[in-house]
Amino acid sequence: MFTGIVEEVGVIRQIRRGSVSGSLAIGAKEILSDMKEGDSIAVNGICLTVTSFTADGFCVDVMHETFTRSNVSRFCTGTRVNLERAMAAGGRFGGHIMTGHIDGMGTVMGIREDENARWYEIAAPPAIMRFIVEKGSVGVDGISLTVAAVEEERFLVSVIPHTAKHTTLSEKKRGDLVNLENDCIGKYVEKLLKTTGESKVTKHFLAENGFL
Repeated sequence: MFTGIVEEVGVIRQIRRGSVSGSLAIGAKEILSDMKEGDSIAVNGICLTVTSFTADGFCVDVMHETFTRSNVSRFCTGTRVNLERAMAAGGRFGGHIMTGHIDGMGTVMGIREDENARWYEIAAPPAIMRFIVEKGSVGVDGISLTVAAVEEERFLVSVIPHTAKHTTLSEKKRGDLVNLENDCIGKYVEKLLKTTGESKVTKHFLAENGFL
């Protein structure tokens, strides 16, 4: 599990592609302190498993599904990526629950300054927009952000200078693709509401208990 609090910005050093899958070598520093093979690392929000590491970087394998669902297919040597280690038991929960399982990609449609904040307008497909809620949480390239406003086909987030400076958000421009992960709680609630059979979790039940 991750929280969307980026620990470090790493650099793609090498990309190896097979017919459909591949591997990445990523330069890093801060997150290597207690790293071991088999650890889970969020790379731009994608949960990947460490296959090997050195004093200044680590390697991960990338499946076909990951290339299809995320912006990893756009990576090249020198691409900077957001990195976060899996949350340790007893650690501080600074963002929101994130699994590292990307739901799809969005497109940066606009960026504007607002005194000490920076607004990002992101377009997303209907399958993602259905779980985007104003003042709710969304993972953007592995960063836990609060949704400031929602429109039919896009949403807006407002980012403080610290977040922009310590993540790759400061490098984004109009037309860039970003990885999106919806709040997993919303997805589970929808699944329960669609359950057939004798489930007692209905819209009426949720309304009666203050959830709707």
